[in-house]
Amino acid sequence: MSARAAPLDRAALEEVLLPFGRSRLLPAEAYASEAVLAWEREHFFESAWVCAGTASDLSRPGDQRAFVSGGDGILLVRGDDGALRGFFNACRHRGHELLARGECRHARAVRCPYHGWAYGLDGQLVHGNDQPGFDPATEGLVPVRVERWGAWLFVNASGDAPPLPEWIGTLDDLARGYDTGRLLPAARHEYEVAANWKLVVENYDECYHCPQIHPQLCQVSPPDSGGFIAQRGAVVGGNMELVPGAATMSLDGRSGGVPFAGLSGSQRREVHYFGVLPSLLLSLHPDYVMTHRLEPIGPARTRVECEWLFPPDALARPGFDPAYAVDFWDVTNRQDWAAVESVQRGVSSRGYRPGTLSVREDAVYHFVTRVARAYLEGRFDPGSDPVSR
Repeated sequence: MSARAAPLDRAALEEVLLPFGRSRLLPAEAYASEAVLAWEREHFFESAWVCAGTASDLSRPGDQRAFVSGGDGILLVRGDDGALRGFFNACRHRGHELLARGECRHARAVRCPYHGWAYGLDGQLVHGNDQPGFDPATEGLVPVRVERWGAWLFVNASGDAPPLPEWIGTLDDLARGYDTGRLLPAARHEYEVAANWKLVVENYDECYHCPQIHPQLCQVSPPDSGGFIAQRGAVVGGNMELVPGAATMSLDGRSGGVPFAGLSGSQRREVHYFGVLPSLLLSLHPDYVMTHRLEPIGPARTRVECEWLFPPDALARPGFDPAYAVDFWDVTNRQDWAAVESVQRGVSSRGYRPGTLSVREDAVYHFVTRVARAYLEGRFDPGSDPVSR
């Protein structure tokens, strides 16, 4: 894959990379151009580790799930041997999708709905071409790199991203106390937001806006608490604190779950927010983990899959109901979506000029500088923070 620069004005990107306090936000085309999104799909999403959801969707041999990474359809399959495999979601016969985007299926084979060609769970063709001399061994599904981190599956469509542990970086150490490998989803919402995916991330990276649009959140977490936490890897984020008397993020501050046993005393009073670039927003609470999985479907449209995950002992409690966490974040999400949709309309205006950042938007600065550097270099570099260069 070529490492060509994005179709954006270099001088405008260099203004993004100026020191904090002097820098500017990204140019309008970064949020509104079809050409820029096409470039991002190839250079940001297909060449990165993109979250494909939780491993619990593929727990049994024969489980299959389809999703989109950049411009590529991907099929994930749990084999008879228990191994998880990824393939491009295209039949080797005429290219028909083997499974529709977002669809899950359980079957003993992967079968194309167009002409009935069938593949084993290892991707090898088992039924198809009846031409004399045809060798099915040469016509298996094309594999894709897939790995698991914690509860989540990640796919690298290009096959040349750095190893996933390098991509995750030091976030692995911070997340260990949340027992992420055992988490199970208890609820899932899907939203379609009329805004560029980067505006969703920028909004996630700061609470400067919270006093204006999040009254419920401000009742359980001071909007000026916490701050940016530097991480090694393709990760940007920070933390906030809970108010005295609040056990977690919920409408009344009470928890209906079980605190993570591995957290330190300070972690039980904090919520951590980290974006694993480019597609996963990971919110670590004292008793649950919430994720936003982002899929750009247009320059000004993003599909967001939100999941709430809990440890098994919480799910096993009689009468357990995740609504205390789900209801809080559904209210907060919808407040955020209204805000970023307004920002999208603003940055799409002829009157938009890239703005400067407040001192309380340092995580936003780290995100947009990483994006600007990647626009210039052709891909995300998880090995260093461009701000420190």
